Amino acid sequence: MRYIALFALALFLLPIRAAEPDPKVMSYTLPDKINWVKGAASDTATLQGDPSKPGLYVQLTRWHAGNMSRPHTHPNARYITVISGTWWLGWGNTYDPASTFPVKTGTYVVHHANQPHYDGAKDEDCVILIVGEGPATSTPVAGQGNGK
Repeated sequence: MRYIALFALALFLLPIRAAEPDPKVMSYTLPDKINWVKGAASDTATLQGDPSKPGLYVQLTRWHAGNMSRPHTHPNARYITVISGTWWLGWGNTYDPASTFPVKTGTYVVHHANQPHYDGAKDEDCVILIVGEGPATSTPVAGQGNGK
């Protein structure tokens, strides 16, 4: 009886590893396996699809502190969730970082198609998750507007 108890205790103390998910059912990428493409103002990691081609894409963008885009538009709506940090949003044709609006981790934002905006990070890096329909192009805005 003592051996059975010791055997049961040993089984209880051994680490148990769960089975890997069936790849026919689901796939996953661990954080250390995400392929980040480094950039001067931001880094990007495409998780699904190809933003340069027609179809759904999912992309992470890590804005480096102190960097923002300039006013631009996209031909399709983009659906964005702030994963970490504070993301700063601006709208209109005039670049005015002092007038940007902060959104914190967990915030959901929709960039509507063909609407001028700019965004980025101020005091800290921020990571956003973008879901969109490709091809994902950015068209710089010329002219002046309200800057907000």
